[in-house]
Amino acid sequence: MNRKFDSILGTVGSTPVVRINHLAPPDVHLFVKIEAFNPLGSVKDRLALGVIEDAERRGTLKPGQTVIEATSGNTGIGLAMVCAQKGYPLVVTMAESFSIERRKLMRFLGAKVVLTPAAERGVGMVKKAVELAETHGWFLTRQFDNEANADMHSRTTAREIIEAFAGEPLDYWVTGFGTGGTLKGVGRVLAKERPETKVVVCEPADAPMLASGTKQQQRGDGTFEASHPSWKPHPIQGWSPDFIPKLAADAADMGIIDRVVTVTGPDAMHWSRELAKKEGILVGTSSGATFAGALQLCREAAKGSTVLCMLPDTGERYLSTPLFADIQVDMTAEELEIASSTPSARFASVAS
Repeated sequence: MNRKFDSILGTVGSTPVVRINHLAPPDVHLFVKIEAFNPLGSVKDRLALGVIEDAERRGTLKPGQTVIEATSGNTGIGLAMVCAQKGYPLVVTMAESFSIERRKLMRFLGAKVVLTPAAERGVGMVKKAVELAETHGWFLTRQFDNEANADMHSRTTAREIIEAFAGEPLDYWVTGFGTGGTLKGVGRVLAKERPETKVVVCEPADAPMLASGTKQQQRGDGTFEASHPSWKPHPIQGWSPDFIPKLAADAADMGIIDRVVTVTGPDAMHWSRELAKKEGILVGTSSGATFAGALQLCREAAKGSTVLCMLPDTGERYLSTPLFADIQVDMTAEELEIASSTPSARFASVAS
């Protein structure tokens, strides 16, 4: 990255592939692609740049026009960066159940955040975004069904993976899905250029929508009548809204998914914490979930297999969530004992 860039947007992509040294089974080569290295800390920076620049090329986004999207946070944060740099006002709709860090970050970047009731879930925030776009003439980016989303991943994420493993084996590629853009965009390139690489998709054990095989009818405006019948609330933010996005459904219909594995919320949080403590990799709950799925696969894979796992975002936007619930602000008893082992700046007891 020792180059000069015309703007922050030039730094999107080119994220590192890193070997897992302590948490991987001894007979499997496990790597992760760390999307937190994107400028605003998640894989959704790629999506945001891709859909805005595609709309500019097509002329469907006019100079100064307001952009709107429904988001659990990361897409909105990425869009806020892109819109700030390019001069577009941004409004996002977001269910009130998502972490407050996300809405603060979007507002800090100049976006307006319209909250929707938690009970209406993802379906509700998408419906609100569509209503606002139609009422005010705003540009709706349609992250869940916009082909520019998947195209961006075919042009960038997939090419980075192909180059990283050029001349080397890559037996499995493991990902979750939010919009399905990463899944479809990378999966179709691997199917064409590395057909020996199996595509493994992870989803919450409480929301096994792809695993159920039950399709979901989407309206012409991109909204859904109701939540998918196999969906239940889950703590893996950014993963699996309460509907199957068109891009994810496309990947399933194209036959590029070789296997679906399910992950529990506790496992997702456990492995996010383990990645931080044992590998020094700070990621969020969805990354922990994808990593948990990759470890399931590693335990069953043939000796010598090579596995690449996507890690979608950073852990810093989960500080107010259960992921950090056990992390204290004040000193623990052990820390107090360390502090008291020398005479300066002693505390009488642990602060409550």
